[in-house]
Amino acid sequence: MIQVNNLKFRYTSEGPETIKGITFTIEKGQIFGLLGPSGSGKSTTQKILYKLLSGYEGSAKIKNKEVSDWGKELYEQIGVGFELPNHYLKLSALENLKFFQSFYGKNHDPMKLLKMVGLEMDADKKVSEFSKGMKMRLNFVRAFAHDPEVLFLDEPTSGLDPTNSRIIKDIILNLKKEGKTILITTHHMEDAEELCDQVAFLSTGEIKTLDSPQNLKLEYGKNTVEVLTQSNLEPITFDLKTLKDNDKFLDLIQTEEIKTIHSKEANLNDIFIEVTGQKLK
Repeated sequence: MIQVNNLKFRYTSEGPETIKGITFTIEKGQIFGLLGPSGSGKSTTQKILYKLLSGYEGSAKIKNKEVSDWGKELYEQIGVGFELPNHYLKLSALENLKFFQSFYGKNHDPMKLLKMVGLEMDADKKVSEFSKGMKMRLNFVRAFAHDPEVLFLDEPTSGLDPTNSRIIKDIILNLKKEGKTILITTHHMEDAEELCDQVAFLSTGEIKTLDSPQNLKLEYGKNTVEVLTQSNLEPITFDLKTLKDNDKFLDLIQTEEIKTIHSKEANLNDIFIEVTGQKLK
């Protein structure tokens, strides 16, 4: 659905490259994560793909057609959720959605969209009276109000409390079940780990590694397991590869009251730091 090959971009002809020859493919129905800190090139890559930026080098295709060759009809195919909410503040939430949908041929019921993110009771309230979190939720449903095939979501859970963040992530997973192709940019590794089929670690305009979250955790994790028992203040560590033949471990689980058992998987945040040498911020 999306093919990027040796993509390069600089904001000025004499300036440094912001994107330095990145390559990735997103299949139909996948959720793909571009992960990295501010300034890594995540948002720039998205802006190229939805034609907010032009003059790139290399190739960027949506549905096997070069982005630069698409006309306005591209916007029937894609939906965009920007990082910062941008609405008509003097209009209500419902009016904002209806005005946006007036540009498209196929649309979802706007009241159902507002209900999905808990804004149905605020449908007639002016957006100027909304909190930042409410604006973010309205921003999110607007991205797929016209039922696009491809979604670009820039930091979709930014500024949301845990409850509303959970709602947004569940909707994203449901959109995937419907066959939507979704590109997410985020620096929240927990979101990426839960949502994404593949992730690319982007740092200073370069992809440092690309794989599924599970494969990355297996590659960079420790092959150990920690067991905490009722009688021990500190967990006991065992080699995962020899666990089934470890007499001490077998005796422990048969004679002790086990409180917790944890395999020492790496998390994406730790892996990102190890791969790129950068911390997320």
